[in-house]
Amino acid sequence: MPIYEFHCAKCQKDSEVLVRSSNWEGTKCPHCGSTKLAKKFSVFASSGGGEPEAPSCSGNPGSCGMCGTGKPHSH
Repeated sequence: MPIYEFHCAKCQKDSEVLVRSSNWEGTKCPHCGSTKLAKKFSVFASSGGGEPEAPSCSGNPGSCGMCGTGKPHSH
C-alpha cells in the first residue's frame, strides 16, 4: 500500500496517509476528519552512492549549517 502526502483544506495541516489504492478520494484527514484533502507532490529519497551535495548558503544562520556559528567556512 502506498503512502501519500496530503494537505487538508479545513485544518491546513499536512499528513502522510497509508491508502489501499490509488483511489484516495474520500480519505479522511487524521487531524480533523475532513475529506477535503489535496494530494501533495512528493519527492523520494534515494541512496545513489554519489558525492553528497554541498549545502547552499544564503547568509542566514542555519541555511548551510555553518553560517552564524562563528566557525570558518567558504562557499
